[in-house]
Amino acid sequence: MLAWLDNADPFPPVERALKNPNGLLAAGGDLSVPRLLEAYRRGVFPWYSAAEPILWWSPDPRMVLHCDELKVSRSLAKSVRNKGFEVRIDTAFDRVLAGCADREEGTWLGRGMRGAYLALHRAGYAHSFETWRDGDLVGGLYGVAVGRMFFGESMFSRATDASKVALVVLVQELKARSIPLIDCQMHTPLLASLGGREIPRRAFLRALAPLVNYPQASGIWTRVTT
Repeated sequence: MLAWLDNADPFPPVERALKNPNGLLAAGGDLSVPRLLEAYRRGVFPWYSAAEPILWWSPDPRMVLHCDELKVSRSLAKSVRNKGFEVRIDTAFDRVLAGCADREEGTWLGRGMRGAYLALHRAGYAHSFETWRDGDLVGGLYGVAVGRMFFGESMFSRATDASKVALVVLVQELKARSIPLIDCQMHTPLLASLGGREIPRRAFLRALAPLVNYPQASGIWTRVTT
């Protein structure tokens, strides 16, 4: 049975998540910064459409990308070197959110979700990696850092390889910060082509627990790469 949360209710154990739809754990609650941080520490994330209540998920299996396993094809390496891209960090978080929400098929990034992640960004936990070319924002991604874990949320691209270039720089930055693992949530062919793989939820939670409990200096990440 699906758990319904009041704002003060804790999350149920993720083992209670439904198998169909895969990983649906609970509904309700709120999108406050403390609630979201607690969710990520437990391997739970919000995902819902405008017509639905807040829904919380913990799918099995879980898609992850180990930073040491990133696959950079020859064509992507060429894009990183020669396409005139500049990647900035945390300089246009709101515009990256808007880019991720601008999809023909509709979006789960409604006003409430965008406001919640802006609050996480202002609190120093959510970060954007922005790909620019000739002064225009042409792609990017955003996610949440908790301890030594990064939770990827969404990406967008308006130029060939723009979001992939942002991911390459994300992995470089995470390695520099001793963050070894990215939670990618659910399987996509794009993530699989870049080295992402599915692991059992139990294995994901075992890897997650020590990483999210590392002390963390939250704040804006500032770096520009060309």
